[in-house]
Amino acid sequence: MAHIQQNKKKIITRIRRIKGQLEAVERALQEDKDCYSILQTLAACRGGLNGLTGELIEEHVKNHVMVSPLDPKTPQDEAAIELVNLIKTYWK
Repeated sequence: MAHIQQNKKKIITRIRRIKGQLEAVERALQEDKDCYSILQTLAACRGGLNGLTGELIEEHVKNHVMVSPLDPKTPQDEAAIELVNLIKTYWK
């Protein structure tokens, strides 16, 4: 949890950006904007959420799963890195 506290300002900034994008979707719907614009903004929201989630998962793995995150040599550390990379690839 300490790793989240260290990056709290950055995380909150990203959340506010995502919140702004969601508010833009709401405004677009209220203003009867075209579907393409709405879907494009929703895609940006999804990308923002996926990116934030991926970063939080990576930090969690580094701080709570890996034996030596700065010098990953154990099979467990290598598997953890592979898992994080797989998750990030899946969410792109």
